[in-house]
Amino acid sequence: MSGTRTIGLGKMIGVAFAAFAFTFALVPLYRIACEKVFGVRLEQGPAQVAEARAAVARTITVQFDGGVNSKLPWAFEPKQLTMQVRPGEQYEAMYFARNDSNRAIVGSAVPSVAPARASGYFSKTECFCFTAQTLAAGEGRDMPVRFIVDPGLPADVSTITLSYTFFKNEAQTAQLNLPAGTAASSDVPRAAP
Repeated sequence: MSGTRTIGLGKMIGVAFAAFAFTFALVPLYRIACEKVFGVRLEQGPAQVAEARAAVARTITVQFDGGVNSKLPWAFEPKQLTMQVRPGEQYEAMYFARNDSNRAIVGSAVPSVAPARASGYFSKTECFCFTAQTLAAGEGRDMPVRFIVDPGLPADVSTITLSYTFFKNEAQTAQLNLPAGTAASSDVPRAAP
């Protein structure tokens, strides 16, 4: 009977050792799976830490530009022409728009980021360009844009230009200016003041 106990004890120690070894093997296997399957790097060596610190210490110049299409009687311009930003942090810039006509007009802004290869690293988190904007005759309004520059921006890009062009939204403007009772103007978007 003692021989059976010895074999049983040996099997239990073997299973415990195998479980212990398997547990330690999971750590590198998990890291490899994350890197190869999901593209996520879990461990950072000294080189990656130095790169991350350099990206945080780096400053990028963001230039702001704004204009309107010739069919839109609005004035539109950035409140500041440049801003120094650190990648990975959120910033807010303001534009100002004014309707110089004698009637309400709906406009839509089209953004552009230059250089083109920087556009994938420039993220707008809040922007007046996401929706059409309605301005009453003579109305002026500040229009904010919140953005983040990705720390992965190529090192040779030191300046990004964010430009907007406002176009008249003909369909929504026509609907907005219909005589009362002709059609409901509740479908026309109105931006918060």
